[in-house]
Amino acid sequence: MEIETVKNAEQLKEFIKLPYRIYAKHPYWVPPLLSEVRELFSSKNPFWKHSRKVLFIVTKNGKTVGRIAAMVDDNHNKFHGEKCGFFGFFDCFEDVKISRLLFDRAQKWLKDQGMEIVRGPMNPSTNDECGLLIEGFEDAPKIMMTYNFPYYVDFVSDAGFHKAKDLVAFIMDVEKGPVNRLKPLAERVLRRNPQISVRKINLKDFMGEVKVIMDIYNSAWEKNWGFVPLEDDEIFYLAKKLKQVIDPEILWIAFYNSDPAGFLMALPDVNEVLGKIKGKLTPLALLKVLYYSKKIKNLRLLTLGVKRQYQKLGIDVLLYERSLSGALANGYKKCEFSWILEDNTLTVRAAEMMAGKIYKRYRIFEKPLV
Repeated sequence: MEIETVKNAEQLKEFIKLPYRIYAKHPYWVPPLLSEVRELFSSKNPFWKHSRKVLFIVTKNGKTVGRIAAMVDDNHNKFHGEKCGFFGFFDCFEDVKISRLLFDRAQKWLKDQGMEIVRGPMNPSTNDECGLLIEGFEDAPKIMMTYNFPYYVDFVSDAGFHKAKDLVAFIMDVEKGPVNRLKPLAERVLRRNPQISVRKINLKDFMGEVKVIMDIYNSAWEKNWGFVPLEDDEIFYLAKKLKQVIDPEILWIAFYNSDPAGFLMALPDVNEVLGKIKGKLTPLALLKVLYYSKKIKNLRLLTLGVKRQYQKLGIDVLLYERSLSGALANGYKKCEFSWILEDNTLTVRAAEMMAGKIYKRYRIFEKPLV
């Protein structure tokens, strides 16, 4: 076996396509669009303006059998005041010798960059896919969530990593959700605080709405573990991708007078469609996308954020009620709440109040670089 640094287009192609080989016959892994993956690693992704990376592949008998990325996000380290490097995009066949080569080389590079700790997996950050699935392997991941073989957990532990944080995912039956209990509570919120208003996202002024949402996001999430404020170009880059799948009935924004106060973002689970086209948007695949997009039955609630000065006014209840009512009206069946920090007590209680049950668990690992 040999480990190589990705330096040319052919090696990058091998790096990108490896998971499609590893999971070729897996019933639950969802192949991402190859075009999207290629762009993620390119200069079109504004994340790399403040981050640097190196990609490694392991080959055996001329075939790629493992991959990993080592990354340094200068914005993260500046915001959190630490010297932390990250690993991500870890995949390999079931051979611990492969994973040891990958982790040893990734950690050496990060140490050479002056990092004191390594954390992951991040693909490439908490604003993208992150975490290693450790419980709940029995079905496919929802949009922007990860999937991996159980042996990955053993390989990361073998490399000396330990738990940093667990992220949990709740699942809710939409039809059994507490909409009837929430309606009178939402009405009471509006009676007590006539300054509060709520509305659906206006897709005709999408970029204006994105600015409103990110004003709330960067304020509401500032103290959360792992949070790094998004820069303007990152915001619009992500928003343009998400616009294609937004359902206005389940994305709501709240205001206090004219000040953006809170928002709830749920998205249809397009993984239900991606699983049918195998990563390539061919003419036939495009027809499948158009057909199956109308049949999506699951949702993922990505985030609910309320600015700190408005967090005790019941705005979260109002947003839950409006979004759940929209989900029912549009015929959605299941909703995943993810990801939620296991020690975020208030959000965990809110998910339980919405009749959610924990059904998946993901882990962020870390270790000191010594």
